[in-house]
Amino acid sequence: MALTVRGRELSFAWLKPPPSPPDGNMSLYDHLRELRYRVLFAMIAVGVGMAVSAIFYNQLYGVLMWPLNTARAELAISHPDLQLQATNNDITSPFIIAMKVVAICGLVFTAPVWLYQLWAFIMPGLLANEKKWARIFVGCATPLFLAGVVTGYLLMPKAVSVLIGFTPEDQGILNLLTVETFLSFLIRVMLVFGASYLIPLLMLMLNFVGVISAKQMKKFRPFIIFGAFLFAAVATPSTDPFSMIALALPLTILMMITEQIAKWNEKRLGRNSDDPLARDKVLQDMLAADEAAKLEAEKAEAATETQALDSADKK
Repeated sequence: MALTVRGRELSFAWLKPPPSPPDGNMSLYDHLRELRYRVLFAMIAVGVGMAVSAIFYNQLYGVLMWPLNTARAELAISHPDLQLQATNNDITSPFIIAMKVVAICGLVFTAPVWLYQLWAFIMPGLLANEKKWARIFVGCATPLFLAGVVTGYLLMPKAVSVLIGFTPEDQGILNLLTVETFLSFLIRVMLVFGASYLIPLLMLMLNFVGVISAKQMKKFRPFIIFGAFLFAAVATPSTDPFSMIALALPLTILMMITEQIAKWNEKRLGRNSDDPLARDKVLQDMLAADEAAKLEAEKAEAATETQALDSADKK
């Protein structure tokens, strides 16, 4: 039954994405409609995740405070005269903290949804055989992002203990750390680690669509390694070397794995061949496979429409 307001039928068709054409060509207006739908769907998913997180707020709050409590226990052993106390500075701090906890948990828990929406927005511009790999990329993006978030989370106790450990023990200094400041710091570290783990995947996507080659990755390998450590030094909010190394080493390893996968992909497709005829044949085979996939999709769509018309006639 249609929803009506003051005798007028209320339609939500404008919220639906435009149909994806078989050739992937879309007008600017359709791209904007697609972007609006994807962003709105992702925001709704994150909102639902935040609502669910709010129900388990006390448990999630305890999980996010674990790095601070662990660091405090380590400092009690290594620096027994050093004092560290968590505080709230003003009356609005508990509410702001609750919003931050709920927001970060909702964002992390719904990562598969908004990462899929990102892929779905890019998908219409890909060839049919590239869409298969895009699905694999999305499947890899979620665990990589979550692995980066978990790495940043597990690193925090050591980072806090190292940074607070610079306080002189014989000066009677009391370290007052606001919970809001700590959670903001923790959230930045977790998101930076999660986003950093997606950089090698992005490079691999560019290789699969022919933008960069494995030879280019090999040529610039020293600069890539240096860039990984430089990025880790700049991106990590903390100044301790442990955080930088903990981010730079996995990022470097992932870059090396990306290079090897890129070599395998180019060997499979014949892109690294010096014979121009071989490269042309590979390109023709890709285009032919794409056209065949489009024809199959059109046939399936026509068969579905015919079946729907037959069902309507019978009724």
